[in-house]
Amino acid sequence: MTAQRQPAPRPFGDPDAGAVRAAQADRAAFEILYRRYLDRVYAYAFYQLGDHHDAEDATERTFLAALGAIGGYRDRGSTFRAWLFRIAHNTVANTLRSRARRRIEPLPDEPAWAAADADPAGLVHRAEELHLVIRAVAQLPADRRQVVLLRFVDGLTPAEIGEVLGRSAGAVRVLQHRSLRDLAARLGRPRD
Repeated sequence: MTAQRQPAPRPFGDPDAGAVRAAQADRAAFEILYRRYLDRVYAYAFYQLGDHHDAEDATERTFLAALGAIGGYRDRGSTFRAWLFRIAHNTVANTLRSRARRRIEPLPDEPAWAAADADPAGLVHRAEELHLVIRAVAQLPADRRQVVLLRFVDGLTPAEIGEVLGRSAGAVRVLQHRSLRDLAARLGRPRD
């Protein structure tokens, strides 16, 4: 008999618990959760896949899977957010496997965030820095890249990331530290 890993206790409970119960009673109420997490799930998928169309497809598949499984969701010491990002993680992994079989490389899209009255030199500098950071994150090993994206783009806690990746919160914190140290070295910034 093997010991089961116990999830870390949450001091304030799952902030999505009420919305989850409503969605379980009436699937139309899932819209609240969808609106709350749509941008975060899309951002996670986009940073992993690097293609807007694939990210949109992965986001759609994630929410369809979550909606289909919401009736069976049970709070087992984790959060709805961790459960949802676990679905997103699996969906992205499936997309990457499918892409590897097709051997298609998407062309990078340029960021379109320039205001009409923006300083062109400043925008070029920001775009260059953004590309450097994106390239540095993309060069990280998969587990470290996942931790950086889930923590700093999507705002998950180490315990929630642990649920998504099947690791302990302590292991996630170690990966996060190593990832940030590695990124600092890749970007030529002083390390702690």
